[in-house]
Amino acid sequence: MPPTPAAPSAEPASQRPAYKMAAMLIGIGTGHFLAPKPFDTIVPPELPGSARFYTYASGVAEVGIGAMLLVPRTRRLGALAAAALFLAVFPANINMVRMWKDKPLPMRVASLARLPMQVPMITRALAIRRAAPRRG
Repeated sequence: MPPTPAAPSAEPASQRPAYKMAAMLIGIGTGHFLAPKPFDTIVPPELPGSARFYTYASGVAEVGIGAMLLVPRTRRLGALAAAALFLAVFPANINMVRMWKDKPLPMRVASLARLPMQVPMITRALAIRRAAPRRG
């Protein structure tokens, strides 16, 4: 009787949050390149240079950080970078609220709802960092 092939190992539950955040970041980051205009519109005008530069730069950061979260060896650093990124884009979210004050009510509510969502995203990134394997 031939040996039974080993069943694929179950993915540790502790890695799922990292994979979910990675998928979110890579998806959104890719969107910065496929449809940059909506992202351009929320870049605070006070920033020097073109809005498109910041759209592309944040897209590169999101894709790169998402990739770091996929690899156990770079996950701790990637999770810390994700928390920093979520803090860094907060001014754009505030700018969206400011710019959308004349939009229909559902759009205004959506822009306001984004603000407190940064807190759980940051805490999730820090939890992923704590759960990630230590290098060395």
